Amino acid sequence: MSETLRGTTVLDLTRVLAGPYCSMILGDLGAEVIKVEAPGGSDETRKWGPPFKEGVSAYYLCANRNKKSLTVNLKSEQGKEIIRRLVRQSDVILHNFKTGTMERLGIDYEQLRKINPRIVYCSITGFGETGPYQNLPGYDFIIQAMSGLMSITGNGVSGPQKLGVAITDILTGLYACIGIQAALLERNQSGLGQKVDLSLYDSAVSSLINIGSNYLMSGRLPERLGNHHANIVPYQTFYSADGEMVVAVGNDTQFTSLCKVIQIPELAADSRFRTNPDRVAHRALLAEILQEAFGKNTTDYWKEKCQAANIPFGAIQTVEDVVKDKQLQAREMFVSAQHPRAGEVQMIGSPLKMSRTPVDVQRHPPEPGEHTDEILQALGYEKKLIEHLRNMNTI
Repeated sequence: MSETLRGTTVLDLTRVLAGPYCSMILGDLGAEVIKVEAPGGSDETRKWGPPFKEGVSAYYLCANRNKKSLTVNLKSEQGKEIIRRLVRQSDVILHNFKTGTMERLGIDYEQLRKINPRIVYCSITGFGETGPYQNLPGYDFIIQAMSGLMSITGNGVSGPQKLGVAITDILTGLYACIGIQAALLERNQSGLGQKVDLSLYDSAVSSLINIGSNYLMSGRLPERLGNHHANIVPYQTFYSADGEMVVAVGNDTQFTSLCKVIQIPELAADSRFRTNPDRVAHRALLAEILQEAFGKNTTDYWKEKCQAANIPFGAIQTVEDVVKDKQLQAREMFVSAQHPRAGEVQMIGSPLKMSRTPVDVQRHPPEPGEHTDEILQALGYEKKLIEHLRNMNTI
């Protein structure tokens, strides 16, 4: 197991994607992650499918490796006492309940920091724990719509489009991981933990980057440009003779090289296309000229020519193409683990390549309550009491 976060214990009360994705990264880095669900399993993704393998959801598998599983009824006093005991010896507690839920349960930050002043408490909600929207539920699709992301995705014909994955969940999970590790580093100086308040809405808006900056500077609403770039031309998709591809010209030197590759070198000297601002002003005309040239040969032909000239190029690959990609195979971006019910399961690996403390898969995505007895015994619970708690549906 990676040694990067060895000795860090994370109590993970999240479900679905943003929180579990964050805690999986921490687990990949060597933290001991204890995934807490209600008895029987309450992470909705366990039932999201198909596909399933022996009843195990592919969706659940994508964000839950390198964790232990504890089932606890948080509505019972005995269940909340288990959480309090775990907090005493944990470094991080992560939850994504609606605003106010942890306070109603009596395990909010103000209560838990009395038990462990060093605890880093990370809250993930749809809209944050302050402001007029704080009590609204937040789902990725809703956030993509409200954040402006959908308004700039798609084109004039398609209308607003969401991204093909739950990108605001992923962004929020990454921000949560950054915030938690920053708080742990600061704790080394102060000796104290703190609360990290993250929202899907804030995270999504942060991803507007240059588009948001363009509006703040100019006051002009951005157009939906589809597969075109707002500030760089040509930076878009083109059809080849047998497929689709992306050419991303980032500067004038690359454009000059591209003009040579398509055997129209004089295009680079044309006053309408000489500089990037010129090309942005005449994007439609330039795109038409380039499309006519690219349509004369195959994607593989243009891939070879563009890469030889150091012009950024990418074929539009299917997921099947991605899984077979030799570069990703070499980078070990697809990994497997033995699951007690589903057998061998395939997962997307970690992009974190650490030279001294490499990431690996030590634990399969756990079954509900798979480690409950182990965790409670380590807390000092005797077997008879554990059985009693199970009969009372506390665990």
